[in-house]
Amino acid sequence: MMPNPTEPVLPSHDDPVVRTGSEVVGGPAGKRIRFGPNSSWWNATRVLILLAVVTFALGLVQKKPCYDGAWFGVGSQYSKACYSDMPHLYQGRGFADGTVPYFEKTPDEGMEYLEYPVLTGGVMYFAGVVAREFGGDLNDEKKLFVMVNALIMMACAVVVVVAVARTSGRRFWDAAIVATAPVLALNGIINWDMVAVAITAVAMMAWARRNVVLAGILIGLATAAKLYPVLLLGPLFLLCLRAGKLVDFAKVTGAAVAAWLVVNLPIMLEPTDGGFKIREGWKLFYTFSQERGADFGSLWLILQQRGEAMPIDTLNAWVSGLLIAMAVGIGALALCAPRRPRFAQLAFLIVAAFLFTNKVYSPQYVLWLLPLVVLARPRWRDVLIWQACEVIYFLGVWLYIESYAGGDGSKGLSQNAYHVVILIHLLGILYISALVVRDILWPDRDPVRRDGSDDPSGGVLDRAPDVLAFVPGRRADWYGRGYEDDEDSLDNARQAVPVGPRGATGDLPGKIST
Repeated sequence: MMPNPTEPVLPSHDDPVVRTGSEVVGGPAGKRIRFGPNSSWWNATRVLILLAVVTFALGLVQKKPCYDGAWFGVGSQYSKACYSDMPHLYQGRGFADGTVPYFEKTPDEGMEYLEYPVLTGGVMYFAGVVAREFGGDLNDEKKLFVMVNALIMMACAVVVVVAVARTSGRRFWDAAIVATAPVLALNGIINWDMVAVAITAVAMMAWARRNVVLAGILIGLATAAKLYPVLLLGPLFLLCLRAGKLVDFAKVTGAAVAAWLVVNLPIMLEPTDGGFKIREGWKLFYTFSQERGADFGSLWLILQQRGEAMPIDTLNAWVSGLLIAMAVGIGALALCAPRRPRFAQLAFLIVAAFLFTNKVYSPQYVLWLLPLVVLARPRWRDVLIWQACEVIYFLGVWLYIESYAGGDGSKGLSQNAYHVVILIHLLGILYISALVVRDILWPDRDPVRRDGSDDPSGGVLDRAPDVLAFVPGRRADWYGRGYEDDEDSLDNARQAVPVGPRGATGDLPGKIST
C-alpha cells in the first residue's frame, strides 16, 4: 500500500536517532498529531526558520571574543577559534577607503584586486558602503561591516533551510538537519560562501518544482558568486541523457550561461580604443585559483609538507587528473546503476569530489556540502558523524595556525597532528560519499526511496522512464525497477506503477512510455 503523498515523513518514525531521542519528550509522534497550514501558527516552515536563526545566533556568540577585540590582536583569534576573513578584508581589500572592486586596485600589495567572483564582490561592497556610512573609527567600521555581512549570511541560512524543506517532498523535516547543523554555526561568517549556497539551494528547489529556466538562471547567478555551482550541470546532463530529457538540459544550461553573462559582462569587459579586453581585476579570481599552491585542509598540503613541493603546473595536472577520474566514475554510476540515481545524490558526489581533490579546503567550504548531503543521505547519524569530522578540522586548523602565528609562547597543533586532522575530515567526506554510492547501487538502502518515492528533487526526472541506460536486457519504469524486455512484463509494469501526486512526464496518470 502506497503512503499518502500529502502526509509528511515524520523523523521520529523514520530516523532511528530521532526516534530514540524522542523518548526524552514522550516518544514518537502519535497518530492524532496534526499537520498542515491550519494546524498551528507554529507550522513546519516557521519552526525550521526559528531553528536556523537560533543556530546561526549561537555561531555569532561563539565569535564574540573576536568581536570584542581578538580580530584586532595577533593570535587570540586562532586560539579562541573565532577567526573570520570579514574584518581583515574590510581594510585589506580597500572597502574602508571606498575602493570599487575589480575597477580599482586594493591597498594590499599581495592581492592587487579583489579575488572573489562578482556577485560576492557586490555583497562585500554593499556592506562596506553601510559600514563607512554609519561607522565611527576604523574598528567600529570593521565591526559594523561584520554585522551587516552576518545578517546577510543569516538570511541566506534561512533561505537554504526553507529551500531544502521545499525540495525534500514529503521529507520536509529533513531540513532540520541543516537548521541545527554545528557547521552552520561555526562556519557561517568565516567568509561569504553562504550567498552561493543559498542561491544553489533555491536553484535545486526550482528544478524540483520543474521550473527549468528559473533553475538555470539561479545556477548561473550562484556560479557568479562561487565557482562550484556550475558542477551541478554535470549530473543534470547525465540524468537527462538517461531519461531522454536533453531539451530540458539545454534550457537549464542556456539559462545558466545567460544569467552568468548578464552579471559578469559589465565588469569583465574593459573598453579600449580597438574594442574590448578582459579586465584584469575581474580575471584575478580565475588566475588566482590556478596559480595558488597546496594550501590548508588539502591532501596535497600533506604530501607537500612530508616531501617536496610540486611545481604549480604539476600540481594542477594531478588535481585535474584526479578530479576527472572521479567525475568519470560518477558518470559511469549515473548511467550504469540499476536504477537512475537521484539528482541530489549525484550533485553531492561531484561537489564532494571537487572538494576532496582541491588544492585548498577552507573551513567554510563544508557549507557547500551541507544542503546537498541532507538531500542525498537524510540520516541524522551519518550526517552527525560527518559533521563531527568537520568540527574536529575546524578546531584543528585554527590551533595549527596559532602554533606559528600567535607569537612567542603560543601553543597549538604540531604539523603532524594537523595532518591527522586533515585526514579525519577527508575520511568524513569519503564516509558519507560511500554511503551515497551504496544507496545508488542498492536503492532499497536509500532512505528517500524506501516509501516508493522516486526523486523528489528530480523535477522533470521524477518518475520519468529511462531511454538510455547501460543495464543489459532491462528496461525501467518510473521508479527505475527493471523489467525484462517483453510485452507481458511491460504490461505488468504498466499496471504495477503507482500513480504519484503529479502523474508522469506530461502523460496521463498511470501511463508509461515504452
